Amino acid sequence: MYTIPGHHHISMITKDVQKNNYFYKKVLGLRRVKVTVNQDDPSMYHLFYGDLTGSPGTELTFFEMPLAGSTHRGTNAITRIGLIVSSEDSLLYWKERFERLNVNHGEITSYANRPALHFEDVDGLRMVLLVVEGQTLPHFEYWDQSPVPKKHQIQGMGPVEITVRRLEKIKRTLTDVLGYSVVSEEENEVIFQSVKGEVFGEIIAKYEDGPLERPGRGSVHHLAIRVKNEEELKYFEEQVQKQGFHSSGIIDRFYFKSLYFRESNGIVFEIATDGPGFTVDGDVQTLGEQLDLPPQLQERRAEIEAKLTPIEEM
Repeated sequence: MYTIPGHHHISMITKDVQKNNYFYKKVLGLRRVKVTVNQDDPSMYHLFYGDLTGSPGTELTFFEMPLAGSTHRGTNAITRIGLIVSSEDSLLYWKERFERLNVNHGEITSYANRPALHFEDVDGLRMVLLVVEGQTLPHFEYWDQSPVPKKHQIQGMGPVEITVRRLEKIKRTLTDVLGYSVVSEEENEVIFQSVKGEVFGEIIAKYEDGPLERPGRGSVHHLAIRVKNEEELKYFEEQVQKQGFHSSGIIDRFYFKSLYFRESNGIVFEIATDGPGFTVDGDVQTLGEQLDLPPQLQERRAEIEAKLTPIEEM
């Protein structure tokens, strides 16, 4: 019996790669660790931001879709991303920073029983900074060149909020198929953890009826969760199939291997291996500074580059 050690990455839609690049590097202070393309549609950028090396659990990833319209918010969707900071002083730092840089944000409040600060990115993606007091997460590596001081740097993903019409369905998937534990349960909200007591594998599932979300810029495409290696990935592939879900099968993404499936509410989950990681085709010092392509796309580099607008550094 294998267990999920936490979140791996989460993938969203952005309308403008230039504004997205500025926000996540210059405002949030994350490192752009990989510039590549959507392997299923190489005409589209796929950007990864995270810690020093893009460690699993720190990665926020974006597909650029210039024609994306507005997100029409609704149910059966991933509706908020938690990001971890180490102290309540950090929330004060971020509130002042957001005010100075004109970032849409709220007041310091609480979320999932932790001190919190809600904000949105340039596409309207809903996020929240949460305090995990007095510790550095085990998978996080500081980036010395971040514009954000070390003590206030974002340490990776915390709770991910999923809003659904059928709460029992997603509860069954997370517990019976993926091995999550229920740590809190109310009538319209269930909190799950993949590692009990640890926020970096937490999912908050909320019941909401009404119209389905219509995705656009600032919407979340899928949540990826971690496994250590391909052996564990094969185990979870079997669990997904036993539950009757259709799986993509195991796909080699070069930087990791993964599979995708859609649970009963329509939420897309990816299960991804920790390795080999983003240094497989580069070194730590120069991560994210050029367009990297997996081996199967290298012969098409000239064609692919011709269709991409160069990212301007501001």
